[in-house]
Amino acid sequence: MAKDLRFAMLLDCYGEFLTPHQYRLTELYYCADLSLSEIAEIAGITRQGVRDGIKRGEQVLLEMEEKLQFAARLNALRENFAAIAASLETISGAAGENGAVQHACHNAMEAVHQGLELL
Repeated sequence: MAKDLRFAMLLDCYGEFLTPHQYRLTELYYCADLSLSEIAEIAGITRQGVRDGIKRGEQVLLEMEEKLQFAARLNALRENFAAIAASLETISGAAGENGAVQHACHNAMEAVHQGLELL
């Protein structure tokens, strides 16, 4: 997983554990893709202050993930749902005109999509 995407996901999972200042700096850096200088101008602090705030935020996020593994589990669930959906497509294609199998695949695919929406 790309570093930026990883921290954006960790921010979604554990952002409430950051101070409001750390959250804002980290969100602007990873989610809004702003430079340290741009964030410094917005926040009214130095570029080094922005970097320090982001690094502290990253440390908290990584510590929470190390302890809880919530983001890793969410990612694994998404991968499992994708594998289930691919298998259902294969089964549906192989079933041809068998209405009962097509109906069962359709219902299972709807359940997969509902599960993904919950994540």
